[in-house]
Amino acid sequence: MGWGRFQGYGMSSLRKDLVSGTIVGVIAIPLGMAFAIASGVKPEYGIYTTIVAGILISLFGGSRFQIGGPTGAFIPILFAIGAQYGYENLLIAGMMAGIMLVLMGALRLGVLIQFIPKPVTIGFTAGIAVIIFTGQIASFLGLKGIQRHEKFVDNMREIGIHISTMNPYSILTAAVCLAIVLLALRFAPRVPGSLIGLIAASIIAALFFSGKVATIGSAYGDIPSTLPSFHFPVITWERIRLLIRPAFLIAMLGAIESLLSAVVADGMSGSRHDSNRELIGQGIANIAAPLLGGIPATGAIARTAANIKSGAVSPLSGVIHSVVVFLILLLFAPYASSIPLAAMSPILMVVAWNMSERRAFLHLLKTRTGDSLVLLITFLLTVFADLTMAVEVGLVLAVILFVKRMGEAHLVSKVLPDPESVKVGPHMVSKEHDCPQIGIYNVEGPLFFGAAYRFENTMPGAGPDQPRVVLLRMGKVPFMDTTGESNLAGLVKHLESSGGKLLISSLQPQPLELLRKTGLYERIGAARFYDHTGEAINEALRTVSREQCIGCRHSAFRECAALSGYEEAQNLLGFKARSKPEIAR
Repeated sequence: MGWGRFQGYGMSSLRKDLVSGTIVGVIAIPLGMAFAIASGVKPEYGIYTTIVAGILISLFGGSRFQIGGPTGAFIPILFAIGAQYGYENLLIAGMMAGIMLVLMGALRLGVLIQFIPKPVTIGFTAGIAVIIFTGQIASFLGLKGIQRHEKFVDNMREIGIHISTMNPYSILTAAVCLAIVLLALRFAPRVPGSLIGLIAASIIAALFFSGKVATIGSAYGDIPSTLPSFHFPVITWERIRLLIRPAFLIAMLGAIESLLSAVVADGMSGSRHDSNRELIGQGIANIAAPLLGGIPATGAIARTAANIKSGAVSPLSGVIHSVVVFLILLLFAPYASSIPLAAMSPILMVVAWNMSERRAFLHLLKTRTGDSLVLLITFLLTVFADLTMAVEVGLVLAVILFVKRMGEAHLVSKVLPDPESVKVGPHMVSKEHDCPQIGIYNVEGPLFFGAAYRFENTMPGAGPDQPRVVLLRMGKVPFMDTTGESNLAGLVKHLESSGGKLLISSLQPQPLELLRKTGLYERIGAARFYDHTGEAINEALRTVSREQCIGCRHSAFRECAALSGYEEAQNLLGFKARSKPEIAR
């Protein structure tokens, strides 16, 4: 459970945790109910989730300040799962997601979540924000006869059809709550504006136009003042098979959201979270919450930030926040039934606005790069299709874009020594200045399947005019996969068939290890691998055809003057290579 997080804990720390836990608990109540209603379930299920998941995430998670509970990011997913499979199956999917999260943490996969590209996360987060915001328009306006659908377009059509049923009392109730929430955010950010707005709007509606706006009680019935009894859903293999995909989506989104919240908490507090333990804590919470009717939960960024700002010292503040919610449930549940639905909608609209990542979205869009395309497609698919497809397509596009970029980063260029700079460079190679017998190539960037075509197209082909010795300078190749190794093996085979040979200089550890594993290292020969390019050039010059050098006017190397001169032709058989050229690695 990480008792080290309580080291040095005393009464002063307890007082701070009591204050912060109470503040966050008060903030969590309206959010829990609002998220549950928007997810298509009864409001009390959001309260149950806040209580059960909040305690377990704080106790077993890997972040000292993480506050767990229902969040806005889950709304479209949970509503779609509930509408398609039913509430009982939604609970099972949540439990399955919890098991997946525990396994991810136990297998130490927490770090892998960080590899999801930013355009994908921003795209689907912005898409979820649009769905949440537009999903509250009907309640804000008090429209009657509205039926909620899974698809964004269908919901917008529903609003258009029933727009004539606007209720001015609902609009006024919602406007009061919205004004208070916005004023609190602007002038008193530590004040729980959502709760104050909810209470004020409820009082105004009850005093001045009672019965003219829909309430939680009229829509969902009275909220019970106790936790529900323990219930283990009926789990069958057929249900598991049916729910594996939505459960995986819940697990992935829960992992992303919780670890992102933990990172935010680290930045605000200067602490460091344990990503794998955080996943295990999230998993335990999501296994337990459905047993008491709770919906899937994850780390809540806004409540976690409020927890830190309120002076939290340890995970105990998260436990206290859940206890506060439970006490308020016991004492004030009957009054919650009188809360107008119109007063809940502005709270979710503000949540959607804050989670929209609008600045990051516009910034990425303005770059007009491949990332902009991934962002836009992920966003549009989230809104107009579904989150599962959006994430899958976004990740595939991001991978394709990455492979393309890495392929473009791979460069192969033919080079020759520059006597003035004592280095090699492509600027020294021309039709009039090139060695017919030795080909030296700079290979830069990863040699993998996405770059194999560049390597293959640049290497010399078959024919009498091709060099008999090829030297590859591979000091800037950090990685090679089996496709790159296959290309290299093809070059070796071609050179062997024409009586030539391959020399390699400055090979990095990973490519060297791969060549050893595949046997290509032994095939090329250990003697043909060099630490320095100069040593490899000396060896290449020792193996050239002296007869072919006679009369050559290319002068690619400084030794060429002696090799090509007629007067020295008689001494060629006794030629010894000169001192090693001072060529950079």
